[in-house]
Amino acid sequence: MTAARNLGFVAAAATLLAAAPLSAIFQRWTWLVEAAIAVAVVAGAAALSRLVRSPLWGQVLAMLAGGLLALTWVFPSGAELLGFLPTPGTFAHFGELLGQSVQDMRTYGVKVPDVDSLLFLSVLGIASVAVLVDVLSVGLRRPALAGLPMLAIYSVPVAIYVDSVPATPFVVGACGYLWLLVTDNVDRVRRFGRRFTGEGRDVDVWEASPLAAAGRRLTVLGVALAVALPLAVPGMTGGLLATAGAGTGNGNGRPGLGGSPGRIDLFAALSGQLNQSVSADLVKVRTNEPSPFYLRFGVADELRPDGFRTRVPSGRPVGRNLPDPTERGGRGVERQRYRATVEVTKNLNMPLLPVFAEPVKTEGLNSRWLYDPNLQLVFSNGESSRGRRYSFDYVRSTYSPAALRAAPSMSADDPVLRQQVWTPPVPKVDALVTQLVRGKQNDYDKVRAIYDYFSVENGFSYSLATKGGTSGADITDFLASKVGFCQQYAAAMAWLVRQAGIPARVAFGFTNGGGGADGGTYVLTNRNLHAWTEVWFGGIGWVPFDATPAGYVPGSVRSAWAPDTDAPEESTPVPGSSSAPGGVDPSAGPNGPDAADRDTDSGLSLKGTGPAEQAPVWPWWTAGVLALLALLAVPALRRAALRRRRGSRSAPPKATIVDADAATPGGAREVAVGVTADRARADAHAAWDELLDTLVDFRVRVDRTETPRATADRLVRETLTDDGEAGSAVRLLGRAEERARYARDPLSGEALPPALRAVRGALAGQADRRTRLLAAVLPPSVLLRWRTALSDTSTGLVTTSARLRRRLLRWSPRRILAGRPAR
Repeated sequence: MTAARNLGFVAAAATLLAAAPLSAIFQRWTWLVEAAIAVAVVAGAAALSRLVRSPLWGQVLAMLAGGLLALTWVFPSGAELLGFLPTPGTFAHFGELLGQSVQDMRTYGVKVPDVDSLLFLSVLGIASVAVLVDVLSVGLRRPALAGLPMLAIYSVPVAIYVDSVPATPFVVGACGYLWLLVTDNVDRVRRFGRRFTGEGRDVDVWEASPLAAAGRRLTVLGVALAVALPLAVPGMTGGLLATAGAGTGNGNGRPGLGGSPGRIDLFAALSGQLNQSVSADLVKVRTNEPSPFYLRFGVADELRPDGFRTRVPSGRPVGRNLPDPTERGGRGVERQRYRATVEVTKNLNMPLLPVFAEPVKTEGLNSRWLYDPNLQLVFSNGESSRGRRYSFDYVRSTYSPAALRAAPSMSADDPVLRQQVWTPPVPKVDALVTQLVRGKQNDYDKVRAIYDYFSVENGFSYSLATKGGTSGADITDFLASKVGFCQQYAAAMAWLVRQAGIPARVAFGFTNGGGGADGGTYVLTNRNLHAWTEVWFGGIGWVPFDATPAGYVPGSVRSAWAPDTDAPEESTPVPGSSSAPGGVDPSAGPNGPDAADRDTDSGLSLKGTGPAEQAPVWPWWTAGVLALLALLAVPALRRAALRRRRGSRSAPPKATIVDADAATPGGAREVAVGVTADRARADAHAAWDELLDTLVDFRVRVDRTETPRATADRLVRETLTDDGEAGSAVRLLGRAEERARYARDPLSGEALPPALRAVRGALAGQADRRTRLLAAVLPPSVLLRWRTALSDTSTGLVTTSARLRRRLLRWSPRRILAGRPAR
């Protein structure tokens, strides 16, 4: 037991060392102190349970109880008994912390401060890993498998850290894992006895043999290669986000937009940047346009049941002739040509370039940059925007309301209409759109009715801390609460316009406010990021509408066709003018009108496949309880299926040959021959296997060295002494198995399933309630079979790895020095 306790404490220490990579996430070391407390309590509970010689399941329960007490003491709710005994209020508090952690993970960027919800999540995960490591290392004596839960801890910072995880925490975690392996190996060797070098000299337990020394050198070399190789290979220095798609290998950048153009979640990227507490310069743009519109870089125009998504763009190199929108001029449409120069900082790394709408000529870009005329995007499948400087000519289009009213509606077979109009069925949205567009005769009036609906006068307000609603779809949540930020306004308006039968999409880019203009030069930061709606009008093209209340968006551009609905009528801006009330916090900033509105929204997905009615709300722990019940039911279901398969064999037809068995009461007995004999033999084996499993389930001793007849006689003599029917049944099963094993012709025509039922009923009648319950819910025969299979699999893996190791040793460098003198 002393060795087991020592190995248990080493497993706890190795778990803490494996958690070292979490230091790349948190600003301070509070998480480590709290995790050390939880792991220490878990290790202590495991040691106490082994001191009283508790079985493995008792050790697991003790560790879980210890972890719960540690979490209760470190994260109290105030309703505990004696300060550390949990109550229902404690579990409710834990549920709130878990729910809050989901919001905080989207709100904070690395490195995060000491937030109770994230600290609780980290300590809970480390304590759970400590339990798994202890069970694998001490309970099952499989310390090598303990590396899997340790690796799960390391995968957390790798998945969310923007840059590479530092090498030092990885080395610390690897050393902890190797310490665990060495401790287990030393313990096994001490139990075996003394070791030998292979040269006829015995070695003390703590003295390194040549093979052990070589292993340690290979270990150090492996860890060094694991640290150095990613630094030498291009493209292996980023985290999960950086390798999500094709790129330049420079990482993901602060905005989190790395990857291929078709795999960027613009909503999630925008939501994350708006909630950053630090402002970062992203773009510097200089233009000769007096009041430019928004600088755009992305479009989400594919609406699925789970919301708007970015479609993979396609186009031709930007160096070729680009479409000239001035060729589509008409009454009420004014188009002016301007020039702009853009410098992208190192903080913005994505396969998209920020440009003003409708570029007609570019300079400073190679042929790997393409232009999609439908999406009006400049993108690349292998280049990055990071650090680029380029110039382009573009056309700024303005429209009169009369021109938009006169725009013809699109035909039903138009491909743009079919692609950009479909919406999932949401009854409340359908009813709202029907009400808003009632009596409107043209597309523009319908769009204006929807646009005017998103006004402060109708109760809409701006907030970065929008909470989840209670309806069955995100779109109805926003329309019911009327609280959100730019991406929610843009996507909601696009949804409603599509519901009215008019193509619409969501555009992403930068406003011009907040960065300051100096002679036509604008410095745009992550707080200038914005989203708006674009609507298609026949014969004109895509026309922008910004439904976000203008008072919350510095640099908000309003126009004659999309005026500021919240401004006094006399101050309606003229086309191309900007309205940005001073002193208001930016839409694209993390502060908003209320400094407390820092919680990010879930990144508008606008799920609308389900009904709009209130969906049932279940406690957070319901899914865990159901999963636990399903897991506990697996052994019983497996046992029932096995019993049903064994009992479903039909009795083989009787043969005409008679066997006179002196040991058989009644004299002659029919036997089976030919194919019928094979079936009878299989039935006998299945019945005997079922009998042995039944004995294991009811904790009756099974000696597999006995013959079937000896086993049957022992059961009649020791267990089934008072039940003559069960005794006859077990003798019948023994004779059937004996003939199936040793005789040429097995017994045939016997009712083996009724005999099994008789024996099982007799055993159940003699067993206590606990044994019967375990036989029904957690059959020991199934658990024994699984444990044996796991052991065989583990042994096979060890044998295979040993065989591979022997083959690799043929290429050992020691062979080169074979002529050196022996020690």
